[in-house]
Parts: sequence; C-alpha cells; structure tokens
Amino acid sequence: METAENLVLVQKLDAITVFTLNRTEKRNAFNEALTEALDKAISDFEDDASQWVGILTGGPEMFSAGSDMKDGSGSTQRGGEYGLIRRTRLKPLIAAAEGLALGGGMEILFCCDLIIASETLRLGLPEVKRGLLPTSGGLFRALRSLPLHVAKEVILTGEELSPSRAREVGLISELVPEGQALDAALKVAAKIVSNSPTSTQESLKAMEAYLALNDVDAWGLTKTARKVVFASEDREEGTSAFFERREPSWKGR
Repeated sequence: METAENLVLVQKLDAITVFTLNRTEKRNAFNEALTEALDKAISDFEDDASQWVGILTGGPEMFSAGSDMKDGSGSTQRGGEYGLIRRTRLKPLIAAAEGLALGGGMEILFCCDLIIASETLRLGLPEVKRGLLPTSGGLFRALRSLPLHVAKEVILTGEELSPSRAREVGLISELVPEGQALDAALKVAAKIVSNSPTSTQESLKAMEAYLALNDVDAWGLTKTARKVVFASEDREEGTSAFFERREPSWKGR
C-alpha cells in the first residue's frame, strides 16, 4: 500500500536533506498520494531551521515520468502541482536526475535551482504527441531555462532533448556518468552549505521573486490554452492512442 512514508524517502545528512521519489514501479509518475508525500517532505524541510539545502532525486534508474495519466496527480495548497510547481521556496533545491524526466518530470526540473544529471538522462515534453500541452509551468519556464528556439523546438516537436545538448545550452549544471548524479549533487550541496544560510536564502529569494514577476500572466495564458486543448477531440484521441499503444489519428479540432 502506498503511504507518504514510503513514497518519498527522506534522508538528513547534516544540513542537507535528500528526497528520493519511490514509486519506481510506476516510473515515479505522480498520483495524488505521491504529490501529497512530496509536498509534506518539502514543507517539513522548509520549516526545519537545521536544514539548509535539499536534493531531489528519483534514484539511480529514473527521475520521473510526470503525471500518472490514469489516476491524475492532484495539487496541494502550499506546493501546487506535484507539491512543488507553485511553491515559494527559501532554500536551494538541487535535482539529481537519472533515467528519464519526461513531461511533468522535466517541469519539476525547471523548478529546481541546479540540475545535476547523468549522461543517460532522457529529457522531454512529449505532451503534443498525446494531444495535450505542458500545464505545470513548462510553457513559460522552458522559455526561461532554455534558449528561445530550443524551448520552442522541445515543446512543438515533443522530441527529447539530449543531456549533452541540455548541458551545452545551460539547463544542466553538471553532466556525470550514469549512477553518479546523487554523489555529484551532494558535493555541490556541500559547497552551498559552507556559505552563510542567510545570504544564500536571501539571494535565492530575490532571484525567484524577479523570475516570478510575470507568473500570474503566464499561468493565465497556460490556463486558457489548457481549456481549449482539453475540450478538443485531439485530446481524447491522444489519450486513447497512448493507452491503446497506437499512433493517434488527429482531427485538428
């Protein structure tokens, strides 16, 4: 049975907290239970003065496949989608990403302050291939995290972005061999915790406030696009094709 305690494993290493998504049999896809579990874990971390830096990982085999298309992922009051997407954080959060980070998984990476990734990481926003669109900040955070035309390419083609290219364009902070993302993230976290937590948190707070200046408009535009797409025949066809493991037959309406 899925419970908050086993869906997100929490390990405290001095002033560093490691969060490990643990729904591996579902490729760490978020249902409501996983969303609630991550929300609680990060809220506890944010409220614990002894913890200064967080690391979010999905383990050595995968990061996250995003939303559970069958059960849905839900949202929380403090964190929003996945318990993280709309959260106002004061403490640095580093992603240690291995395996795949598709759809919402990539949108979660956009929320992290640094991304340490393995050379086998699979990145992408494949929503258009399913008659959907990125609804968890991807439409505007991709434009902040990637060069303009790379962001448009990723969203409009639905094709994966190779980790080497993601490193070249600045999305990934450090690229490491398979299985070494967490160790590398811990080394970066140790550098951060050697600094003043007050200076670190105030710096992060100021940068995040600047980046969020247009978030109200950005979420409004995402909501408008989502309303059109989710009422379309293409969305129904894309979802059916996904579960039936076939190519979709688009209607354009």
